[in-house]
Amino acid sequence: MASTVALYEPAYEQIRPRLEALGLDIAVLTFDQQGRLFRDGAEVAPEQTDVDYLWLSNFISRDKAQEPVFDLVLRLKSIGVLQTFNAGLDHPVYKKIAAKGARICNSSAQAVAISEYVFAQMLNLFHPLDRQREQQRDRVWQVTPFREIWRTHWLIVGFGPIGREVATKVKAFGGSTAVVRRSPETGPLVDKAGTLADLPELTPEADVIVLACPLNDQTRGFADASFFSGVKEGAILVNIARGGLIDDAALITALDNGRLAHAVLDVFHEEPLPADNPLWQHPKVRVTPHTSFAGNGGAVRWQQLFLDNLPRFVRGEALVNEVAPDDI
Repeated sequence: MASTVALYEPAYEQIRPRLEALGLDIAVLTFDQQGRLFRDGAEVAPEQTDVDYLWLSNFISRDKAQEPVFDLVLRLKSIGVLQTFNAGLDHPVYKKIAAKGARICNSSAQAVAISEYVFAQMLNLFHPLDRQREQQRDRVWQVTPFREIWRTHWLIVGFGPIGREVATKVKAFGGSTAVVRRSPETGPLVDKAGTLADLPELTPEADVIVLACPLNDQTRGFADASFFSGVKEGAILVNIARGGLIDDAALITALDNGRLAHAVLDVFHEEPLPADNPLWQHPKVRVTPHTSFAGNGGAVRWQQLFLDNLPRFVRGEALVNEVAPDDI
């Protein structure tokens, strides 16, 4: 029996030749920007429709169709698997979808871009690029010492696809890694590992702390005054996960008293960040508008992940990036 697969119309039109080339026994449904569902060009009622595999592509976010499409998903009679463009599943809709019995796969497509963002920011902080440009402007010939990543110690909180990509680059630059993950397993990318409970032992050693974990009941607000009191003086914090992980008042205090040298923040409690938020103008903070995922290769990886995962589903094999229900 053919598996029923539902896709966003613009995404389907783009990948249709590649999807058909897979030769899978599937029946395709499409949905549009308004959250309407179609079979062979005719609109069908979601409440009467079972979908075996539903792909939420990044085009949905691009077209600002997220809420109508989420509403459609919740109205479907049943869903076997939902594969989403989101890496983090803290949007409340995902719990509701999981409650319908759906298996959910998140996205690893952003990991390469986000890890490069982290290193672009760190290299820019470690190297006196502004001074070098000033010297060029003024025709000054003077050596500009810089800090190397070699032998720096990184604490990566969260070891999903993004955390692994960051660790890969840290090791390539000759740094060492400590990782907060569910199980304290080490390996080629991990020199030391622990759980959230081990943070008091891990933070004092870290030159760079990267937050790459999900936002959930266990992690919400964990980077608080107690957390910052234990970090190594002069450490740098990078948050590319969710703003809700951090107590902003405690962060600003840690920056003001010199405990933290810098904070690189791509995510915030409220987005867009209000114009009167003090983080905008803090001299030790770099604010970027939730842009770390926006590399030019993301769309290709989003599509390839779907085209790799759907055949696995049809063949009854394990899926890539399937998230345990307790983590949603």
